[in-house]
Amino acid sequence: MLHINEHYLKLQASYLFSDIARRVAAFQEKHPEREIIKMGIGDVTNPLPPACIQAFHQAVDEMASSESFRGYGPEQGYSFLREAIAKHDFQSRGAKVDADEIFISDGAKCDTGNIQELFALDARVAIPDPVYPVYLDTNVMAGRTGAFQDGRYQGLVYLDSTAENGYVPSLPQEPVDLIYLCFPNNPTGSTITKAQLQTWIDYAREHKALILFDAAYEAFIRDESLPHSIYELDGAREVAIEFRSFSKSAGFTGTRCAYTVVPKDCMAYDREGKAHSLHALWNRRHSTKFNGVSYPVQRAAEAVYSEQGKAECRALIDDYLANARLIAEAMDQLGYAHVGGKNAPYIWVQSKRDSWEFFDALLEQAGVVCTPGAGFGKCGQGYIRLSAFNSRANVEKAMERIATAFK
Repeated sequence: MLHINEHYLKLQASYLFSDIARRVAAFQEKHPEREIIKMGIGDVTNPLPPACIQAFHQAVDEMASSESFRGYGPEQGYSFLREAIAKHDFQSRGAKVDADEIFISDGAKCDTGNIQELFALDARVAIPDPVYPVYLDTNVMAGRTGAFQDGRYQGLVYLDSTAENGYVPSLPQEPVDLIYLCFPNNPTGSTITKAQLQTWIDYAREHKALILFDAAYEAFIRDESLPHSIYELDGAREVAIEFRSFSKSAGFTGTRCAYTVVPKDCMAYDREGKAHSLHALWNRRHSTKFNGVSYPVQRAAEAVYSEQGKAECRALIDDYLANARLIAEAMDQLGYAHVGGKNAPYIWVQSKRDSWEFFDALLEQAGVVCTPGAGFGKCGQGYIRLSAFNSRANVEKAMERIATAFK
């Protein structure tokens, strides 16, 4: 008799965004005449930058010629893209990251979900609350948690991120091995200072723990006093793996390209206390289970770092940040407390009622889709997330509808 992995049975009813999609579909079926403005899921709406499109086309044309055709590429990524990333994203900011420490992939979601495979099942895991669901669910699937009780899984250490601590969690009060951090944060849009991040690095070094640092939204940082990378800080290479994505910075949500940095200084330990290179372990996993991102996509990603590409990507992000300011101003006028939107594309709004109840009210009364904060964890109850990823016209229309419905 074939048995299932029963840890999957501990997962809650559905993935957050699937549940949202079902509710929206049911509403649209009931009200086919109503126009829906989606400000929930963080998918971009603007097209790829022209520099990326040009590089994409050229690379596709290369695939039509036997002289320039590319078959299987290196699983870790082509050197031209890895070298561009190392130079522009890290070395230009004084962070020591070498090209061969970068692994190209098809998404930060995949990498943040898969990285846990490197670690023992009894690893003590610390996860922020609220949190991007993938961090949590993949550890549940792996068997690192107990049952779901009172809104949380037994066996995990939750790091509360609330208005009281500025949505930057405090260090854990009990020993942990694996720490998930995300800044600029999804879902709250909050940021972390260099001093605050240094305390986490110091903690990890003292306790031989590892930080999994999700920096998928770093391109939205406009306050240059804030760290773009954890490797800008002392000691991080020993205790941190960083995840980045081209999805939000260059519109690659449908094109699929991201990368993970695993420094060669980064170690974890076996049962005898012997240190092992996480770079080597991730390379083994990556080479075994991943076949590489396509050559045309990697050429398109490389174009992000051209002078034209840099200007066009910044313009894209500036456009989304302008949307975020409109949303924040509308929430101010309605008297809703909020955070985020200045260095991130998300606005975390205190809804003054149950998150799903407010989701339904926004959908029914304004025809606007948000993301209920309760879907991100216990500390998200009473909040919603609004996304700036939309057209200016849709954001203006959505804010007008919300103002009319909730004044």
